[in-house]
Amino acid sequence: MIRLARESDLPAMREIERAAGAPFAEIGMDLVAEDEPPSPGALREFLAAGRAWVHVVEDAPVAYLIADVVDGCAHVEQVSVHPDHAGQRIGFGLIEHLAGWARDRGLPALTLTTFTEVPWNGPYYRRCGFRYLADDELTPGLRDIRAAEAVAGLDAWPRACMRREL
Repeated sequence: MIRLARESDLPAMREIERAAGAPFAEIGMDLVAEDEPPSPGALREFLAAGRAWVHVVEDAPVAYLIADVVDGCAHVEQVSVHPDHAGQRIGFGLIEHLAGWARDRGLPALTLTTFTEVPWNGPYYRRCGFRYLADDELTPGLRDIRAAEAVAGLDAWPRACMRREL
């Protein structure tokens, strides 16, 4: 079941992020695996804006999605599924939930940034209906996000912006 995240979910969301990041170490992406989850303060901002959702099993979060609005589109800031619950289409369910939220607000598309060669990133999002954006399709907000990612060292591996029309 998907519901809005609550203050009491914040520790679980951070643990989900840590667990979901661990597989990156197995493919040599230690920087990503060791990256700290969003701080409680950052997560609270998404909660306060009504843009944080959790998928729960017996009311315990096993996955979450946080979103922003970037250049008039719903932007997936982060979607993470605990590895114990991988392969159950939970991430896809959260993305579909965001798509419904975006449609209700008249937003035309979903966007995100991702690693292009990590199987559970770019290839996965393509299966979810996203397409890669060419450089000339990037909006100012997406360019800013990519620039911040580059400063953080994430461009050590191929990254791209993606979009899914609604």
